[in-house]
Amino acid sequence: MRQWFIRFLGLLCLVVLVPIGPVAAIPTASMPDLAPLIRGLRPVVVNISTSQTIRKKGGSQGHSLEENPFNGSPFEDFFKKFFDQLPEQELRSRSLGSGVIIDESGYIITNNHVVEDASEILVRLDDDREFKATIVGRDAKTDVALIRIKSDTPLPAARLGNSDLAEIGSWVIAIGNPFGLEATVTVGIISAKGRVIGTGPYDNFIQTDAAINPGNSGGPLFNMNGEVVGINTAIFSRSGGNMGIGFAIPVNMANNVVDQLKKHGHVTRGWLGVRIQTIDQNLSEAFGLDKRTGALIASVEPGSPADKAGLKQGDIIVTFDGKPIQKMTDLPAIVAATPVGKQSDIEVIRDNRRKTMHVVIAQMEEDKESSGMAASHDKGESILGLSMRALTQELRQELRIPAEVQGLVVAAVTSGSPAHESGIRQGDVISEINRRAVRSLADFKQAVHEVKQGQTILLLTIRQGEPRFVAIQIRSSK
Repeated sequence: MRQWFIRFLGLLCLVVLVPIGPVAAIPTASMPDLAPLIRGLRPVVVNISTSQTIRKKGGSQGHSLEENPFNGSPFEDFFKKFFDQLPEQELRSRSLGSGVIIDESGYIITNNHVVEDASEILVRLDDDREFKATIVGRDAKTDVALIRIKSDTPLPAARLGNSDLAEIGSWVIAIGNPFGLEATVTVGIISAKGRVIGTGPYDNFIQTDAAINPGNSGGPLFNMNGEVVGINTAIFSRSGGNMGIGFAIPVNMANNVVDQLKKHGHVTRGWLGVRIQTIDQNLSEAFGLDKRTGALIASVEPGSPADKAGLKQGDIIVTFDGKPIQKMTDLPAIVAATPVGKQSDIEVIRDNRRKTMHVVIAQMEEDKESSGMAASHDKGESILGLSMRALTQELRQELRIPAEVQGLVVAAVTSGSPAHESGIRQGDVISEINRRAVRSLADFKQAVHEVKQGQTILLLTIRQGEPRFVAIQIRSSK
């Protein structure tokens, strides 16, 4: 019996160990050895240190008047006059950043904020050679700067990639000088693209979890082919250090700016002449759109290229020059990069129909500041959580509303109401409702009355001279 049992166990082991059919090999993944790649990339990354001269009164050095121990005493005026009479002193402040060599003749890309207001720029290469750099050109709106050093021998230069082809989830390498620690290498992935973080009109950042810290600014973000796909620019941090959220300017945008800085020392941008806004879910329903894509025109500037081309308020731009406009923020960068004088095709949705128009792009001028707007505290008829007043001459003067603006003034907005949730605020002017002009409370009441429960009402509002469409869903009455 014992021998039979031992034979049975042996047969059982053979059944378990011998495969009945072919077994597919399980692939194993391993991280690549990045050392050879990084050895080739480090020479194109530079350390940038800048110094800035600050002129101060002699008495302001060391402590401020707020810290003056004589504040609030009878001697305060005496010592203030004494400090004011002291001669000016020159103080030197220093900052650190990074850059990437893009041309063997010494052109280097960095951030505008790294070299802005610098009285001296010192560049240190990976081989410890140091050069004084000059600014070729700066562009504050994209935070890109081009500087140059002069070397007797050709310099190693980076290869620029195509940031449009960079995909979310792709591995990237950041090299820079965080906290002054030279040639620091960090690795991560592209976390997102097209990020808008409120730094300027052309926000379109690559987001990465590769560690980026103060001092990394202006340094390159490489893909696994060793090509530059971004210029590291900003971090999101509450402590000043890395929190796994960093932002880089797409190299395609930076390259367009650099080309102009190299040729002209400044950037010339295309201008269309429209104010646009994002299409949210309510606006999408109000305009009868299948999906939330495109840029909604809130207003068209008279005499602008858009006006001459026949674009109208309420048009939705879905393509520009053959490029799709997936979201509102796509349009400004595309228009800005369009050569002045070029005729471009624009496809718009108007009254649920697609229409192609032709526009000749003009040169953008400096932005004009909008005047402030006061607010009225008077109460009027409450509709949708809105208290409104007719636009009288007195209100025009008080709120500084231009004569050409017509409509109703929002005197108050009930917190938590549909209007408040849609972003309407005190002092706004409601000019249209459902694409019809509104000039009185009676007009507004009638228009609201025609909208059924659960439907969406479309308002055209004006705030500080800026038109904006707002969609509000009518709630059931209690």
